[in-house]
Amino acid sequence: QVRLMESGGGLVQAGGSLRLSCVGSEDSIARYCMGWLRQAPGKERELVAHIDSSGRTTVADPVKGRFTISRDSAKKTLYLQMNSLAPEDTSMYYCAAGGSGGFCYGDFGYWGQGIQVTVSE
Repeated sequence: QVRLMESGGGLVQAGGSLRLSCVGSEDSIARYCMGWLRQAPGKERELVAHIDSSGRTTVADPVKGRFTISRDSAKKTLYLQMNSLAPEDTSMYYCAAGGSGGFCYGDFGYWGQGIQVTVSE
């Protein structure tokens, strides 16, 4: 069973930065495709970014150039550095693990509890 726990969310003004962290159990961070997804009230969940076991990353267009996903396998931690935050980034952010063989296919079977990010005007 993979356990994931997010931290680092909160309230920030537009233009500010936050770094989300996700600590995984055992070596899940290194073995799986790891992703950050978000869901705002009344909206569908969307992929923010993912990273495969080889370190290849994919970042969604709405956050490209502003958000960076990274992983520290030794610390069993996944990160999401969010810069130039805008009110439309306000959402619940989830850390997730999945894929097959460490590759990312857009499916995630393990989820954290989620953490709120709120960006004020």
